[in-house]
Amino acid sequence: MFVPIMAPTYVAALTITFMNSWNSYMWPSIIMLNNDSVTMPLLIANLMSGYTQDYGLILLAVSICTIPAIIIFTVLQRYFTAGITGSVKM
Repeated sequence: MFVPIMAPTYVAALTITFMNSWNSYMWPSIIMLNNDSVTMPLLIANLMSGYTQDYGLILLAVSICTIPAIIIFTVLQRYFTAGITGSVKM
């Protein structure tokens, strides 16, 4: 009974939780022991080491890293805005 009414709130929480887990840096840097399964924020941090930096490569990696977040947000945008404003109507 309450699930259809609370759907926008659940979608807003899902979007925010996804963004937090997608952009996490500290926990994966602690538990990743090898470089075979590195996350995107760790990869971007590894690209920015050294004395010279290839800014084109860094910007490409950041652009690729933001694509899943943009897709999730655009697909769920209607529910997200309704959930953030607290509206029940869809």
